[in-house]
Amino acid sequence: MSNTGVAQRLGVAVLTISDTRSIETDTSGQYLVEQLKAAGHSLQDRQIVIDDVYQIRAKVSAWIAEPAVHVILTTGGTGFSGRDSTPEALAPLFDKHIEGFGEVFRALSLQEIGSSTVQSRALGGMANRTVIFCMPGSTGACRTAWEGILKEQLDATHKPCNFVGVLNTART
Repeated sequence: MSNTGVAQRLGVAVLTISDTRSIETDTSGQYLVEQLKAAGHSLQDRQIVIDDVYQIRAKVSAWIAEPAVHVILTTGGTGFSGRDSTPEALAPLFDKHIEGFGEVFRALSLQEIGSSTVQSRALGGMANRTVIFCMPGSTGACRTAWEGILKEQLDATHKPCNFVGVLNTART
């Protein structure tokens, strides 16, 4: 992966997957918005969809095709409860899977929540040179992912490598 050595503003979309949250009660989505803006990135869109494979897939597919969106962050739908369906919705869209994201997320999470981390199906992938990271719905899980992985991997100055150099930022 390349590294340009300079900070680069990325266009980011945030999707909360929940049957119960609204913009006013979505603390996880709000946390991600605040962190991406603090890091110098641009919020391109923020939406909430119910935990439905086709609604999730439709929203993310539209963002994958949008030239201004380089990164998609999702929160929710990665567990094992009845309607959790984010992995089933999004994994088929990936051109490449980022196995390391889920592995590192669970390793970090193990320190915080113990063996309960085995129930996390956090995942990442790339589609149309857009990177997609799917996190659990809790604000704590989003904080773990942002602080432990995403903040550095979305920073062009992070060495020895980061995702910025492989994103299709020339589309914007």
